Amino acid sequence: MATTAFFDKIRSYAALSDEAERAWASLLRLRHYARDEVVIRAGDVPTSYAFVVSGLLCQHYVGGDGDLIIKYFFPENRIAASVSATLLREPSQFTITAIEDSAILEYDFAAFKALVAAYPDVAAFYIAYIERHWIIEKEPIEIAFRHDDAMQRYLDFIRREPELHKRLKQHHIAAWLGITPESLSRLRRKIAFGRLGTG
Repeated sequence: MATTAFFDKIRSYAALSDEAERAWASLLRLRHYARDEVVIRAGDVPTSYAFVVSGLLCQHYVGGDGDLIIKYFFPENRIAASVSATLLREPSQFTITAIEDSAILEYDFAAFKALVAAYPDVAAFYIAYIERHWIIEKEPIEIAFRHDDAMQRYLDFIRREPELHKRLKQHHIAAWLGITPESLSRLRRKIAFGRLGTG
């Protein structure tokens, strides 16, 4: 059941009382999106977060030269949001799109923040989630994008997300790396040649 998967994920960050779970469960709404359907559109003011039950979403924008740039992927068991825009109640700079047929559990962010104020265990989850994803995980990735070349970023991505790598189309990976699909093909040939050459 979708809500079971959701609360299993929440409890991987912090213990949650039955009372807090019931209050949070009352906010959850199951929604389905077809492949290529927009979940949050750039320019809109987002009001909700989404837990990916099945499928795959990506957060993206259009660069100055008109190219698609993917900022983040959200496979199953990830929470998808345009975080800064939701916090500030401002138009999102990014679009979030389903790149596979997807099912998500949405919940209103303002109502969730009321739960954070009312339940210490929900607040503990919120702090642990922010620490893990917005400090511990995010900073090394941002540093790598400034200092590592495309090959190193690609190898790190394969190591960090091997199953996700298998699911993604080549143009999605290229848009995340900030290179063309043709450049990605060249990287893949170099990797394959290196493996064959050391076998």
